[in-house]
Amino acid sequence: MPVYTVHAPTANDVGIRATDRFAFVRDGFHVWAALLGPVWLAWHRLWLALIGWIVVIAAIDVGMARLGGGAGAIFLANVLMALLMGSEAASLQRWTLSRRNWRQLDIVVADDEESAERRFFDRWTAKQRALANDQLAVDRGAPPPTRDIPGQPFSRPPPLPQSEIIGLFPEPGASR
Repeated sequence: MPVYTVHAPTANDVGIRATDRFAFVRDGFHVWAALLGPVWLAWHRLWLALIGWIVVIAAIDVGMARLGGGAGAIFLANVLMALLMGSEAASLQRWTLSRRNWRQLDIVVADDEESAERRFFDRWTAKQRALANDQLAVDRGAPPPTRDIPGQPFSRPPPLPQSEIIGLFPEPGASR
């Protein structure tokens, strides 16, 4: 099964408003990055990696031609660089995201990206609900909790009625 890493921008609004900007990066070999390296890099907007790829390929081609390498050797070196690009494409994406001050939130194992998103957001919303107020109480129409609002006392339960029976025994200390 593929493994996905989940990345989010480090802005202060990494809440529910920023979930559409989360990035899911699949780990593993990327065939299109191996076959069409510069196109794949440009498609994913990895500009620094694209410039580096062009410089490295040009240096390898010129260096091997100057050293007297034949066309077959240069082609083999380009094929090896394409295989390297395919295997390290996800690392280049993660490096670019970290360079843009994104942080890694989680690692998810799923069949495809949609399943990875579903698994991540199920876990993430449960964790957010546990950290914040009880959102389920608000969704049921109950008054909002007051424990996280500074300056207000905790919610007090209503007083118990004095004349009604609570529990199994009508009077404290009475015999069975």
